[in-house]
Amino acid sequence: MSSIDRSQSVGGTRTYEVRTYGCQMNVHDSERLSGLLEDAGYVRAPEGADGDADVVVFNTCAVRENADNKLYGNLGHLAPKKANRPGMQIAVGGCLAQKDRDTIVKRAPWVDVVFGTHNIGKLPVLLERARVQEEAQVEIAESLEAFPSTLPTRRESAYAAWVSISVGCNNTCTFCIVPALRGKEKDRRPGDILAEVEALVAEGVSEITLLGQNVNAYGSDIGDREAFSRLLRACGNIDGLERVRFTSPHPRDFTDDVIAAMAETPNVMPQLHMPLQSGSDPVLKAMRRSYRQERYLGIIEKVRAAIPHAAITTDIIVGFPGETEEDFEQTLHVVREARFAQAFTFQYSKRPGTPAAEMEGQIPKAVVQERYERLVALQEEISWEENKKQVGRTLELMVAEGEGRKDGATHRLSGRAPDNRLVHFTKPDQEVRPGDVVTVEITYAAPHHLLAEGAVHDVRRTRAGDAWEKRNTAEQAKPAGVLLGLPKIGVPEPQPAVASGCGCD
Repeated sequence: MSSIDRSQSVGGTRTYEVRTYGCQMNVHDSERLSGLLEDAGYVRAPEGADGDADVVVFNTCAVRENADNKLYGNLGHLAPKKANRPGMQIAVGGCLAQKDRDTIVKRAPWVDVVFGTHNIGKLPVLLERARVQEEAQVEIAESLEAFPSTLPTRRESAYAAWVSISVGCNNTCTFCIVPALRGKEKDRRPGDILAEVEALVAEGVSEITLLGQNVNAYGSDIGDREAFSRLLRACGNIDGLERVRFTSPHPRDFTDDVIAAMAETPNVMPQLHMPLQSGSDPVLKAMRRSYRQERYLGIIEKVRAAIPHAAITTDIIVGFPGETEEDFEQTLHVVREARFAQAFTFQYSKRPGTPAAEMEGQIPKAVVQERYERLVALQEEISWEENKKQVGRTLELMVAEGEGRKDGATHRLSGRAPDNRLVHFTKPDQEVRPGDVVTVEITYAAPHHLLAEGAVHDVRRTRAGDAWEKRNTAEQAKPAGVLLGLPKIGVPEPQPAVASGCGCD
């Protein structure tokens, strides 16, 4: 590959595209990959490039069974494009790269770079080395080389941001391969975290989501069992920080001091994602989860007592090996008792390298599907009933960007309530920007969103809206054909349509 083979680059500058799969960790890692590439002189490929960039990076997930097929299918789609485009490079990183290593290059020899979860900072160097040496570079670090937050970052949103407080996980859930790929938990120092939050707020960010594989275990690596609750309270003292969220906690580490910090810190939002996985004690034991049904429901009861309007969401796995109909009924019982605002439900996916993959009692697909459909139907009913309770309430929404797919046709805008419910509201006469705050009255509820069909009561222009406007104006002023925005990997949300924390918390 020649360094001057840039015939399809934009304005002589090499372009990049990042494709992200999996959990919030990967979403945030992709922001860092984008930052690294732009720091090295690349620019983002135009929207809809679909593999026509000079560098295409896959940030992969290894949690779901079809992850391998999805990756190799996409790589196969790019093979003829690369053959017809001298100088094009393809890189594969993330959890699947950490797991498969040399297998990727053997199955897809047109891949130029394979890098792991611990050395994402090496991507620009590996790309250049592959170009100069004209051979694939596979570099997988076995342990974290530097905490990723020290890397350049190009954030997706001007008004909301992820902030990593730890990486890795010390749990040994039998269905999860992530600890083997992300390593043991490593915590950042509290001062470093708060310094990053303060810097983000100074740039106009008004909402942050504290991120960790097992976020409320924060402190175990630095020997402070109440470090997470103290961190929440410290975030409450940062001027200009309006909303604080976190994901994903583990019931084992969810202690009373965390509940108190949530209830007593005004900018910590009344919203909690608490993975259940199963309501059956025998299944939880087989999963090597360290809590049981009574403990889990006890946490929910305490949270609701301290924060009455809290919206609680969860993750549930259906069809774990050995799950009986009675076990499944216990999961349905917890769903009825907990009354989750939303549940991310998954059919058990066998992953090579996990203890569960070798367990006896693998459930037939037809049985898993039937149970899954019953669970989804029950949760849809509960979600709708819980959303109907919001009708008539007056809520402050942070205006969101790109979350209402039909906003253009309906002349509405969309925003997130404090409890993170999605609300579509009537577009007011005055200008409203993402990051601004509007006050509305809820008039209608659907299972997955709310409507505010009346006039907006109030519009509050914010520094976050100013930051969005400044970024948007700067991007529109760039030369035609060059879009230097960020990869479309999603505005930070505690509950995207993937399992939080890789679905293994």
